[in-house]
Amino acid sequence: MPEPVDPAIALSEIVKEFPIRRGSSVRALDGFDLTVAHGEFVAILGPSGCGKSTVLRLVAGLERATVGQVRVEGRAPAELIRGHRLGVAFQEHALLPWASARANIELPFKVAGRPVDRARVDELLNLVGLAGFADARPRQLSGGMRQRVAIARALALEPDVLLLDEPFGALDAVTRRRMNLELARIWQAQRITTLLVTHDVDEAVLLADRVVVMTGRPGRVRHVQRVDIPRPRGTEVTREPAFHELVDELTGLLDEPEPADSVSPGGSASPGSSANPDSVSPDSLSSAGQPPRPAA
Repeated sequence: MPEPVDPAIALSEIVKEFPIRRGSSVRALDGFDLTVAHGEFVAILGPSGCGKSTVLRLVAGLERATVGQVRVEGRAPAELIRGHRLGVAFQEHALLPWASARANIELPFKVAGRPVDRARVDELLNLVGLAGFADARPRQLSGGMRQRVAIARALALEPDVLLLDEPFGALDAVTRRRMNLELARIWQAQRITTLLVTHDVDEAVLLADRVVVMTGRPGRVRHVQRVDIPRPRGTEVTREPAFHELVDELTGLLDEPEPADSVSPGGSASPGSSANPDSVSPDSLSSAGQPPRPAA
């Protein structure tokens, strides 16, 4: 089978501005370029308000770029939305409170006007470890279990691209760590192109093939780090020196002041790039089903 010609995700020369009052606006992103290969997992890190989530919203078709072009599978995001080819999960799980875990996972089939594929729903319940909780309502599930239902729902229609905006941000540290390992296992089984926004450096290094570090607003890519830790990655990976070296390096980048010449509006973050200070990147997005908001 021939390899796809277009990248899975491509953002080119993106500028995004939000109006704040008549005649005035705030620039969330400036000259951002990012390319994500098919089957690649890319995590975006950066300070609060740098535009990380705005990038995700642009790819999800929830926002439009002021300047520049966004393509997913070579098409405008709106085309993939119409074809139900994008899966999205946010920090707020947005599950229907009156519906069971199974019914929540079935929802995308009904929204798309398709017959419910019960075998697929059963497969996903097994994949996220909730086969024994299919009939439970969200209030009967823990926070981590609710997020697993949300991820299963995002995967229901076998999308081409999975977008995750701080999906475990509201969980306690122990549950979040467990969910990171769960997501690593789920991704290993599905190998779907994934773009993750996170503030957690350990989470980014554990899950991603590449980590994009952004500058403060307006968001640009400051650094792109390839994660060459072999997969599959389990809890033992987090005890390895290579893991801690990458975490320390990326944490140091986030903590230190940004050099005046550390970014260039013409830079790019592509699958082949590594430790590229001239790349430009995005950030700041809101929850699934929530109205658009300015840079996070």
